[in-house]
Amino acid sequence: MAEHHHQGPTDAVKSYLPDNVPSTSQGLAVAILFPFGSILLSLSVLILTSTLFCIAVSAPLFLLFSPIIVPAVITLALAVVGFLTSGVFGITALSSFMWIVTYFRKMRASWPEQFEQARRRVGDAASHVGQNVREVGQKAQATAWS
Repeated sequence: MAEHHHQGPTDAVKSYLPDNVPSTSQGLAVAILFPFGSILLSLSVLILTSTLFCIAVSAPLFLLFSPIIVPAVITLALAVVGFLTSGVFGITALSSFMWIVTYFRKMRASWPEQFEQARRRVGDAASHVGQNVREVGQKAQATAWS
């Protein structure tokens, strides 16, 4: 005959509990973090409620003052765009000026050679023009004497 084992009330409760028991550090973490989480959850509910209240109060005010608010926002947006544009143009002007200064600093090293070349070209052009003037003068004298 099979032996029937009778369970007491504590044995029945123990059968529902897990086999591994949480450590002391895990219990301490839950004891500390549970109130902290509860406070954060309460704050989030409070913030949600106050946000909904502010929307409910400000929506009619926004509709009432929208003829003033909309042009003010447009004016403010245009002012911000204007300031940003002027800043961009200023930075562009400064960078262009710095590029020109750098270019002339690099070119200054080769200026004597360029001036000498230009002086020679002007001299060559002047002698060419002088030669042409002499030839035209000789032709004019030749035609006048004939």
